[in-house]
Amino acid sequence: MNATDTMTSAEETEARSRRFTLTWDWSLRTLAAIVAGLAMWAAFPPRNWWFLAVFGLGVLFTALYVRRPRVRTGAWVGFVFGLAFFIPLLPWIGVYVGPLPWLALSVLLSGYLALFGAIATLTMRLPVPPVWFMVSWVLVEALRSAFPFGGFPWGRAAFSQVDGPLLPLASVLGAPGLSAGVALFGASVAWMLIILVSAYRRSARSAAALNGDQPSGFVRVATLAVAIALLAPVAAIALTPATIDRTISSESVHIGAVQGNVPRLGLDFNAQRRAVLDNHVRTTIGYAQAIDAGLAAPPDFVLWPENASDISPLDNADAAAEITAASEAVGAPILVGTLIRNSDGRPTNSVLVWDGAKGPVDRYDKHIVQPFGEYLPWRPFFRLFSSYADMAGNFKPGTGPTVVDVPGRSGEVTVGVATCWEVAFDRAARQSIRDGAQMLFVPTNNATFGRTEMTYQQLAMSQVRAVEHGRAVVVAATSGVSAIIDADGSITEQSGVFSSDVLTSTLPLHNGTTLATRLGMWPEALAIVVAVGGLLFALASRTRFTLKPRRDAARASGDI
Repeated sequence: MNATDTMTSAEETEARSRRFTLTWDWSLRTLAAIVAGLAMWAAFPPRNWWFLAVFGLGVLFTALYVRRPRVRTGAWVGFVFGLAFFIPLLPWIGVYVGPLPWLALSVLLSGYLALFGAIATLTMRLPVPPVWFMVSWVLVEALRSAFPFGGFPWGRAAFSQVDGPLLPLASVLGAPGLSAGVALFGASVAWMLIILVSAYRRSARSAAALNGDQPSGFVRVATLAVAIALLAPVAAIALTPATIDRTISSESVHIGAVQGNVPRLGLDFNAQRRAVLDNHVRTTIGYAQAIDAGLAAPPDFVLWPENASDISPLDNADAAAEITAASEAVGAPILVGTLIRNSDGRPTNSVLVWDGAKGPVDRYDKHIVQPFGEYLPWRPFFRLFSSYADMAGNFKPGTGPTVVDVPGRSGEVTVGVATCWEVAFDRAARQSIRDGAQMLFVPTNNATFGRTEMTYQQLAMSQVRAVEHGRAVVVAATSGVSAIIDADGSITEQSGVFSSDVLTSTLPLHNGTTLATRLGMWPEALAIVVAVGGLLFALASRTRFTLKPRRDAARASGDI
């Protein structure tokens, strides 16, 4: 064997070793992404293991940071994380329409996480990587909450924290700030552990380290890591007393929320319109009888859910008579979820304030209508993939104020309305408060999703909105879960699913605004600007340092 053969054999061995190392590295990162995604899923309702969101994002940070992976590897890690998170989070989408929409949406949303992985991998090469992880997370959550077709905010990190100590952050920085707090907490704890492990390895190799001679730079970085790791939880603890104080007010209102139930599950609930209306009238009459018997306090007003009367009382005299009878029996106005056919032939998903024989005295039309449910974008295209496509409606978005004025026993109450899908969007509840809402109302209909986790995930959004804006929230559902939520996010009353129930409570009314309401979208916008700026700087630095060795080599060879 000559020297050339020996060299070739050594090169082949080195190449095999390098391929093995790369495969092993790729496999470990993929496994970490799966673990992180499943942990993130387990943090959401109905489990509410909030700490697993912190753990999951910490594992994701580690997979994107240790040994500085390539950008394409970071994108792969983010994509796998997204699949492991969204596929178990969203099966309710395919309950009655099959797995294709569920899996297609999960893959689409995972694409956003792939983008996050790529951005975070680049920007975390800058100083203080947890901060760049955090702002990159906020950036990508904002993108998928806005695009396409108005966005899909489901699964934002903020909505996993309703039982966790970080929840008060929502009152200062809103839902995006709460998501940022979760990301920062998880990433900075992971960074701190990485620094400690690195120091331990150095100490095992260095006699100076064994003697306690640690570089001052390490001490500074470790101190910074600890400080950042404690930032989110300490801030949340400091904010908790103010959040709890909002459950008390000098003004209050007594309400009843009616859950009438539906006769059967499935997409054909609209075919049961009269039965659903009758159920809500019957349950309200029973509530009125309890009031007459002295078993319940008389309400200032009663709240019915979305689709409680899909027979429009403005067009149907029988429906109007039934609602009037229920309102008069309970001695209070009823906020009725209904569908109203407009002059252009398109319906609106509306809430009417029905005051006994006076009929409707105010009206709210849903502003943010749901794609693929209340309307179908690109109808000819999506019709090719599902026979259920043509079941989507052609609803008209509402305009005007996002509140209704309700005459109560002790005076008029301004109620902010965010109907079902709308509660997922920051702007809906925020606008209600700016329009003067003293409390929030979330009428919803989850009958089309059966006995799934969807209703609990949506309930968590209402809890976050309560804290974010310092308002009590009433969730009224046709089939469950209905709930009454205090301004600190705690649930004081809750119904079961697919049962008739009436929830009653005296709720505090507020006119002031939280810092989150006043700041609005500015904290999120600032995080986005920082993330984009960091990305551009990282790209420029990467290009500069990549090209410099090439220029140096060219100069050495005399090419330039």
